[in-house]
Amino acid sequence: MHDITDLERRGLPGVFVASRPFVDAAETQARQLGFDASRVFVEHPIQDRADDEMRAIADQAVTQLIAAISGP
Repeated sequence: MHDITDLERRGLPGVFVASRPFVDAAETQARQLGFDASRVFVEHPIQDRADDEMRAIADQAVTQLIAAISGP
């Protein structure tokens, strides 16, 4: 979250990506930083996923990522 905040403040668009169990933690950290970064949440867990499973997760998230990085 700190990296995305820093990039955005420098005028470079960024998107925070995490798995769904971290929704509350991301909201808390955004409030503490005073910055509401664009974010996309994906399936959990990530570790121990096969390459094909990771590609499927990425394919499901790509539209949201593009919208988040190019949106207002």
